[in-house]
Amino acid sequence: MSLFCPLCHQPLLLQTASYRCDTGHQFDLAKEGYVNLLPVQHKSSRQPGDSPEMLLARREFLDAGYYQPLRDRVAAWLSERLPAVSAQLLDIGCGEGYYTAEMAAALPQAQVYGLDVAKAAIRMAAKRYRSIKFCVASSQRLPFADASLDGIVRIYAPCNEEELSRVVKPGGYLLTVTPGAHHLEQFKALIYREVQLHAAEEKVYAGFNQVAQESLRYRMTLSGVAATTLLQMTPFAWRAREEVWQTLATATAFDCEADFTLTLWQRA
Repeated sequence: MSLFCPLCHQPLLLQTASYRCDTGHQFDLAKEGYVNLLPVQHKSSRQPGDSPEMLLARREFLDAGYYQPLRDRVAAWLSERLPAVSAQLLDIGCGEGYYTAEMAAALPQAQVYGLDVAKAAIRMAAKRYRSIKFCVASSQRLPFADASLDGIVRIYAPCNEEELSRVVKPGGYLLTVTPGAHHLEQFKALIYREVQLHAAEEKVYAGFNQVAQESLRYRMTLSGVAATTLLQMTPFAWRAREEVWQTLATATAFDCEADFTLTLWQRA
């Protein structure tokens, strides 16, 4: 299966070091092996997505193994459900490729794609994980044909629900990961007077039926550096006072809880 042109929605064919469509649009492969399919008119800002500094800090945090139980469970669910041969799988909002790489390892005969709006993230991912096809693109306009994917993984990433139903084959899967009720509540206790638990995501994806759901909950002991990095990765970081950052940075250890909800949806 080829990628599709973000401008005219025609198939893109790889010719030497460029993707081309019949209309004449051309997208060159970067030296790291990824392709940029995010036209300037589709950008929401000059440099959308996370900064290179944030991406490096996130990679260091993830490489330390704090979220490895989640990575392993996602890969296991996919290997149980997707066809062993010739599966087409997309990781939306793949970042620097931590989860995407494990998906590819669990499905060695599949074609795995990683998509993110942040060019810096895709550059990092493509440089480390050469067997995966990475592209800079918008999750609001997926560069794939109708009913062409066996599965999509969405870990926290924004998405266009109509696009998900468009590109997943009948019988294919959507795997979502969202925060569980107690996810990182110890961080919240440092920031807010009253800690409110995460509300369950009450989302229904048109054209999909929910077939499975599982809670993954475990304790983590973080170093001070890892704790500040993880706080930066959360949506409530901007509410943290300076003394909170200092407390975490100087801590020898910080105990907190990871709580994820994995939900599997099947295309009708």
